[in-house]
Amino acid sequence: MTKDKSNGENSALTGRGIQALTKVPFDSPSWVLKLTIGLIGMFAFLQVYSIQAVLPVLMVDFSATEVQAGMIVGATVMAIAIMSPFLGMLSDAVGRKSFIVGALLFLAIPTALIAQSPSIGWIGMWRFMQGLSVPGITVVTIAYIGEEFGGRAVTELMSFYVSGSVLGGFMGRFLLGHLHEYIGWRAGYYVMAAMTLIGALWVGKMLPSSRHFVANPNFRSAMQTLGEHLTNRYVVTACLLGACVLFSLVGCFTFINLHLAGTPYELGTGALANIFAVYLIGVIITPLSTTLLRRFGAARTVRVAVIFSMLGALLTLVTPLWGIVVGLAIMSSGVFITQAATISYIAVNVTKGRSLASGLYYMAYYTGGTMGAWLCGIVYARGQWPMTVWLLLFVQVLALLVASFGMIKTKPRPA
Repeated sequence: MTKDKSNGENSALTGRGIQALTKVPFDSPSWVLKLTIGLIGMFAFLQVYSIQAVLPVLMVDFSATEVQAGMIVGATVMAIAIMSPFLGMLSDAVGRKSFIVGALLFLAIPTALIAQSPSIGWIGMWRFMQGLSVPGITVVTIAYIGEEFGGRAVTELMSFYVSGSVLGGFMGRFLLGHLHEYIGWRAGYYVMAAMTLIGALWVGKMLPSSRHFVANPNFRSAMQTLGEHLTNRYVVTACLLGACVLFSLVGCFTFINLHLAGTPYELGTGALANIFAVYLIGVIITPLSTTLLRRFGAARTVRVAVIFSMLGALLTLVTPLWGIVVGLAIMSSGVFITQAATISYIAVNVTKGRSLASGLYYMAYYTGGTMGAWLCGIVYARGQWPMTVWLLLFVQVLALLVASFGMIKTKPRPA
């Protein structure tokens, strides 16, 4: 009986070994797969920052303060931070594709309900509900890519995912800003909810089912993996860097709207939406970051990107509008390259509990975004845009220190 049991265990081990050996990396993923991964990133972020384009209008409609405006942006970001590790653990237990599609379907509901909001508080609540579903898309997609592909395919697909995320960030702001001028922001949110439903149907049809996912429903094992991640240098470094990155991005692109809506620029929602076209530069630059990562490594790439971003933030202090636009383009490009390098850093260096590791990263990432919306709101109310820029630069210096001292691989010490 013992011998039979031993033979059974050996067979199971052999089966897992064969499964691992049959995981063939795709050096050249199909264009349909690249498009689908990019669309997942786009629809995940279509709603997250769309409200920034109409913040000046909402402040007038609901008599809101700068801090309240920042917090309705931060409401979605806060929910993403809270849910990221938990949805990562749940996905490790039940699967990948179904989670992604289900999260996209759920995201359309609060998006439509924002259109019915009678007050700034209700907008904040529905924005929070949006954020509850986003980690089911973002965290699980990163885990899916890391499990199903290998070699260059991981970095390549990750860059398409980040490019899609960048495009979604732009499209959300651009569409809502222009939709408001034609049909109002309330009707605009109905349009965006319909777009999200279409995206869910596309992903459900085109995304290949998982082939290498192995369920881990053991809660104790998940908690053990969580403990390991909290002391894993790769995970901790990525988390700290991610927090600094989104702090800068949310703080900058939330309150630059208020700055440009005021004197002497006095831009309307359509013009503010056009400003976000600088995001499109990130769509082009992010795939190129794959080449930078291969040639220079994550640490060097991130250090250069953060310095680039700091220079862009400084440029937004100039008076001419064209100078501010150039500064935003430089600043955002540096942030996008940093993000692409950081999530690839996790995918390559973390092999156990990938979804949980991604969840921890996004928890830190969006906690940084929440803090950016809140603290920059306080600073903007006191010192307007110049003081906000100095706060952003302080946080980017912290990111530079993390990249300089945390991302360098060290040889293990001899026992």
